[in-house]
Amino acid sequence: MMSGRRRRKDEEKPFYAVPLTDKPTPSQIINEARQSVRTIRTNRPFTPREGERRLFGTDSGRPKEARPPSAFSLGSRHFDGSDSRPTSSTKLSPLDHKPKPVPDDALPLVPKPPAIDLARPLAGRSVARRMVKAGSQDNLADRDLRQAVLTDGKVPKPPVERRGSLPPAPSPVEGDVPGRRVHSGPKERTPASFYIERTEAEGAEAPPRVRSAGSARSRRRTGDEDAGGDGRTGRESGYHSQPSSAERKETRSGSGGRRDDETPEEALFWNTSVLPILTDMESHSKDKKHRTLCDLCDRLYTTLDTAGLLGRAAKRRSALLKTLYKLIDIDDPRVMLKLARLILALKVSGKNLTNVCKLVFKISKEEKNDNLFLESNILGLLVSVVQTADPNQSCEALVYCCGALKFLSGNAALMKELSAMDCTEALGKLLSSVNSMVSIDAKLLSSVNSMVSTELSAMNCTEALGKLLSSVNSMNADSSRPNDQAGHLLVQVTAVLRNMADSSGNRDKFLTQGVVRELLSVIGCYYGDSDLMLNCSRIHSKLTLSTDCCVVMSQDKTCFKNYLRLLQKYQKKEDLVVRVLFILGNLSAKSEDARLALFHQHGCMETLLGVLRTFLDLDIKATSEDGKVVDGEGKTGPSKTEDVMIKLIRVIANMSIHPDVGAAIAENNKLVDLLLQILGNKSIARCEELVLNVVATINNLSYYPSKNSAIEQKQVQIAERMLSMLMADNMEGIVEASRVYGNLTRSAEVRDYLGRKKVDAIMVTLLDSGSREVVFTSCGVLINLMVDEKRRPTLKEEGGVKKLVDVLRDFGRTDWELASMVCQTLWNYSEKITSSIDCFGEEETNQLIELLLEFLEEDVVLGVPEASDWDREMREYMQSVWRDRFCPVATQLLDRVDSHHTDLEPLEPPSDS
Repeated sequence: MMSGRRRRKDEEKPFYAVPLTDKPTPSQIINEARQSVRTIRTNRPFTPREGERRLFGTDSGRPKEARPPSAFSLGSRHFDGSDSRPTSSTKLSPLDHKPKPVPDDALPLVPKPPAIDLARPLAGRSVARRMVKAGSQDNLADRDLRQAVLTDGKVPKPPVERRGSLPPAPSPVEGDVPGRRVHSGPKERTPASFYIERTEAEGAEAPPRVRSAGSARSRRRTGDEDAGGDGRTGRESGYHSQPSSAERKETRSGSGGRRDDETPEEALFWNTSVLPILTDMESHSKDKKHRTLCDLCDRLYTTLDTAGLLGRAAKRRSALLKTLYKLIDIDDPRVMLKLARLILALKVSGKNLTNVCKLVFKISKEEKNDNLFLESNILGLLVSVVQTADPNQSCEALVYCCGALKFLSGNAALMKELSAMDCTEALGKLLSSVNSMVSIDAKLLSSVNSMVSTELSAMNCTEALGKLLSSVNSMNADSSRPNDQAGHLLVQVTAVLRNMADSSGNRDKFLTQGVVRELLSVIGCYYGDSDLMLNCSRIHSKLTLSTDCCVVMSQDKTCFKNYLRLLQKYQKKEDLVVRVLFILGNLSAKSEDARLALFHQHGCMETLLGVLRTFLDLDIKATSEDGKVVDGEGKTGPSKTEDVMIKLIRVIANMSIHPDVGAAIAENNKLVDLLLQILGNKSIARCEELVLNVVATINNLSYYPSKNSAIEQKQVQIAERMLSMLMADNMEGIVEASRVYGNLTRSAEVRDYLGRKKVDAIMVTLLDSGSREVVFTSCGVLINLMVDEKRRPTLKEEGGVKKLVDVLRDFGRTDWELASMVCQTLWNYSEKITSSIDCFGEEETNQLIELLLEFLEEDVVLGVPEASDWDREMREYMQSVWRDRFCPVATQLLDRVDSHHTDLEPLEPPSDS
């Protein structure tokens, strides 16, 4: 017995009532709000995998004729064999010279090449073409000489020999005729002064050599002279007088032939180690022995790598490249990839770099070729291209290089390889270096990239892509849509980054290397490019699953502004809108500052409500008269329009967690009307996620009482909508509806309505559900319903008192918060108590006193319940809940029950007898 306990003299109030004094602090309000309102989770938008690998997707907004093709022809004829060294970017100042006109009769006579009758049939068309090209070369030299004479009246001197050019003809002795080789062609017969060496960037190719029949016969006659005095042929001795195809190419290729600075040892290495492999490669290419050819390619790569002749270091690099280019026509993906590996390792540039990137792209288009990229270091070479290529001069090459990486990074095994290369790290370094130059001249981009690339030692794919992204940003920062080439490149770069973001190991690197912020800059600058915006939103939708990423993005002042602008511009582009809303939902779920910043962004609610109205109208239009969705029939998930509404309502629900924002949103009549319209058109059986999100949003908004609240103005209408949720066979829907009733039942009008609809009896029934969440929310509704004296008998009539005591016994030790809710319900129920037995029942009274005495002992809470795995943090949390929430109300309830309980049995009334 508790006869020694004093009955409390202070006024007893229902627990839901707000105290008149001791106004709670803001932290208390926030803590209470966080317990009553909550964020909403949803699935990331699903992107179906395209059946065909293409440079641009089938839904691309770019016209086909204005974008690089995914299918093209590519062969050896597209490569330029004169790629021996990079062109100089230095431009000479114009001479301050005015030419004097010279009469035509004063010009010296210049010998002309023999006329060629083009109409005369030759041995074949190819011969005719070669003869015409040779003639055009001589005519070019003629014109150059005439122009020089017109300029200063003098015949120009032979040019000074420069590195990589043809050696000048030897000066003839007076009276002698200058000698020439027996097997000379048009090039050897033309004076050296007539030649102007053009580099690869100027599109020059080595002019074809036309041999006469006599020349061929002479070569056959002198073939026996190639043998040395010891009987060995020139090939056996390391030197050749009759060159092979590869050697003939190097002889005609300017700097590709033997250089003056080439040592005898280097020449010997070339002739004994490299040239035999090239010759064998040419031979086996004709026999179509592809496996042997692949082995020779690997052998050549190893030989060059061991000798340090990869890159642009080889002195006969041009002859080597010409042989490789000739083999490109072999239609075998493994051979082509081996050749591409060699060409990329030789650091080609310009036209040849573009073509080799196209070659790799062509191979990567076929998914069955993915495993070929695991056989060598080709991935690293592709990353090196991204690191070092100038986006201003090699934009097309980078488009196809990044396009290939886009395909390859979609493969799990290749993605693992790219992740192991620390792709993101290198990307961030170049990104930071280029971004530090605020206003960079496009002419200096090449030198900047070269300077930064020398500081990189690792092959880092994602980092290189980020650097490239930043470089292009600096070139197009003044336009809402990048130029065509830059736009095509940015789409491919972001597509690779999109795949890289799938790897959890890369996500931290997106932050540390600044790629996340760089993507925000892309959105701000190029919001007019829908393809690019879709890729950026897909990347951020993956990255915002990480809290750290959400924090970084929320701190960027342009983040919410840019994304709201995308919603305004692309309001009917479902695939972009749904991802933007998913991103905003993730940001608003993680941070109070983000909720406030988004809500206060200019036009936020107007934009969100406009999108909601648009897609609700589209959904209604797509619904037939019988209520079945036409375009969603047979689907297991929500339709596209429903998915947009799910993501949008989630944004509003998450923003409303902030007390100030939630109270302001609750006053928006347009929003509440749209939410009620959705509940009127959708059922939880067909559109579960959408309906649950709507109800959860209403619950969050109904938490904030205000005289201007649209929720309170329509509270009876809302309560009516919730009835269907209680009757549905959906436990989560019952919980959400009970949450709403827990807030709305603060109003006497709503309590009267629910009483008429027997909702109080339904809540008592739900106490037997066995679900902690269902029982908890049911207790929350009963706490408010028990305020009205006229509804208290229903609790006892439906067996509610006994059920509450059972809940206290079953859940008390493991859930002190629920135990507190049970005590609050019994406290409000027993407000007018005169006898504990009459109020609760005799058995229930004894059980309740026994349980309260036991649970108020500190030893109980210090122990860990059986079948529980509480750690130290969990034990401390449960002790705080027991001390702060359970003990105060349990003590008051025990005092009340004990003070109105006695062991004396009431006397029976006397009988009439």
